[in-house]
This record gives sequence, C-alpha cells and structure tokens, in this order.
Amino acid sequence: MTNTPEDTREMDDALKRLEGAIDRLEGRLDSLFQRLEGSRAYEKEADALRKDRARLASDLDVAKAREKELQRLADEASEALGAAISEVREALGKV
Repeated sequence: MTNTPEDTREMDDALKRLEGAIDRLEGRLDSLFQRLEGSRAYEKEADALRKDRARLASDLDVAKAREKELQRLADEASEALGAAISEVREALGKV
C-alpha cells in the first residue's frame, strides 16, 4: 500500500490537530494541577484555623470557669468582711 501525496497531507494535518489537542490538554491539566495545589494550601490553612478556634474555645471555657471561681471567692470574702464589720460595730457598741 502506497501513500499518495494527498494521504500524506491528510495524515500531517491530522497529526498537527492531534498535537494541538494534546498541547491544549496539557495546558488544561497544568492549570488544574495548579488549582489543586492552591486548594491544598487553602485546606491546610483552614485546618490550622479550625485547630486555633478549638484551642481558643477551650481557653475561653477555662477562663469562664476561673471567672466563676473568682466571683465565688469574692462573694465569700464580701460576706466575711460584712460579718467582721458587724462584729466590730457590735463590739464598739458595747464599749
């Protein structure tokens, strides 16, 4: 089987179209891979933010518990001080 000049030209044209399609495909794949890498970076950042948020929420819970404890102690001190003042007044009134 022999190739005619027309067959050769058709094959050359088909080869050029195939090469062009492969180049476009490679370009699109490169773009997709770049977007995927960017997406991974965003995912890592989002994961770090989620961890920070969890840590901060835990710290806030600890701080709130400490605040309640301090308020309880302040209330106790206030009651004790009030009782002491009453006792001093009573003692002064007896003098």
